[in-house]
Amino acid sequence: MNVMLIFLAAIGAIIVWWLSGQRLTSKPWLETGSVQLPAHDGADRQPVPAVKIGLFVFLGVVGALFSLAVSAYFMRAASADWWGMPVPRLLWVNTAALALSSAALQWAKREAQHGRMEALRPALVGALALAVAFLVGQIQAWRELTAAGYVLADNPANSFFYMLTGLHGLHILGGLAVLAHTTVKAFAVDVAPERLRLSVDLSAIYSHFMLAVWLLLFALFAGWANDFVDLCRTLLN
Repeated sequence: MNVMLIFLAAIGAIIVWWLSGQRLTSKPWLETGSVQLPAHDGADRQPVPAVKIGLFVFLGVVGALFSLAVSAYFMRAASADWWGMPVPRLLWVNTAALALSSAALQWAKREAQHGRMEALRPALVGALALAVAFLVGQIQAWRELTAAGYVLADNPANSFFYMLTGLHGLHILGGLAVLAHTTVKAFAVDVAPERLRLSVDLSAIYSHFMLAVWLLLFALFAGWANDFVDLCRTLLN
């Protein structure tokens, strides 16, 4: 139970941080109904799009799903038939690729806000290529582990590794579909700047969240999360 609460708190903190970053300077009392009143700085502040709110709700559900899976991981790890598996060095490269993809999307978001299409397009292409490289690297890591004898049904640790990385990879694949569509729109001649800016913003938020989830999973597989949980239990006791 303590483990689940810790990881739920970590995911919740990430979501609250993003929400505060999006709405910290907003004035909700000026956004009642459909009337747009000017903010104190003289500029009209638009309400948060419904699709962005929907994304945050979806990320909350995804975060709860991974938190429950990680809690099950810790509970199952206490069994006698559990023995660890090595972490492939390729996972370090994959982590760097996903981090660079997230950074490229943050760059693309900034360029989209300023309407600099010539810089936006290579940023989107780079983010897309790095995310694809991450998925290819994950599959290669699976192949290396399988070739070394760490198959799915060998022991529970292997099963959890493949399950968690596979679940994360499926979410990355879903984000890739949206990112690819956004990249194609960026090269279109008649693209609407507001819609493109929103698509890039949503892709960046999703990418940052998936990076945070992967860092937590990577810490779990590397054993760092175990040390953190033991430290928290020591402090609580």
